[in-house]
Amino acid sequence: MLKNKRAVVTGSTSGIGLAMARELAANGADVVINGFGDPSVIEQERAGLEQEFAVRAHYVSADLSQAQATRDFIRQSADALGGIDILVNNAGIQHTDRIEDFPVERWDAVIALNLSAVFHGTAAALPYMQQNGWGRIINIASAHGQVASANKSAYVAAKHGVVGLTKVTALENAGSGITCNAICPGWVRTPLVEKQIQALAKKEGVDIEEAARMLLSEKQPSLQFVTPQQLGAAAVYLCSDGADQMSGANLTLDGGWTAR
Repeated sequence: MLKNKRAVVTGSTSGIGLAMARELAANGADVVINGFGDPSVIEQERAGLEQEFAVRAHYVSADLSQAQATRDFIRQSADALGGIDILVNNAGIQHTDRIEDFPVERWDAVIALNLSAVFHGTAAALPYMQQNGWGRIINIASAHGQVASANKSAYVAAKHGVVGLTKVTALENAGSGITCNAICPGWVRTPLVEKQIQALAKKEGVDIEEAARMLLSEKQPSLQFVTPQQLGAAAVYLCSDGADQMSGANLTLDGGWTAR
């Protein structure tokens, strides 16, 4: 379905981002992956995408917390692929603390990567899409882009900002063949969430699986984690002809979290 399309996925060396890259590649798209990790593992993932799906796959490193580095990353990715048709803004970090205790440097870091990088990446990618008259921008927001939780001021602020930026991007490009939508996951058992589970297990004196159940029961009525593969399938749908008139929307996969 996506043969000859060129996709860039940020934060895609593991977790949700890697699942996004795999699903796009499985549907024929050439991909650029990006993120941190062991270089040998990253190369294994990159080569695996090419071998398994018969597409071109590149790895482009960048510090997306920096504005110019983010814009340079988009240019380098476009050079590698010969253009950009699909951009998945996925990279993100988390820090939890009460507002009065929240370290200034952690606030700045969360906003820079989770929100500002989405703006800079989108701004740099749009001209390539406008040139072709077709594009898909998919922003990975969160249930926290729609509702709040205590001790997550920077993350909630950033994800609410991503949802707003998604709507503005959709409006500015309406009728151009370019759409912009947000995917809003609930709990996904990524390395980021695994750390929260471990912290909860230590705090409550329970094992990891009991802590996982406790985490889910607080927010997610389905009591099941959303899988990265389900999110990847949602991204593929947003790139399909069936989603041509879907723009500025929040596609929520949260097991009923925000339905309460």
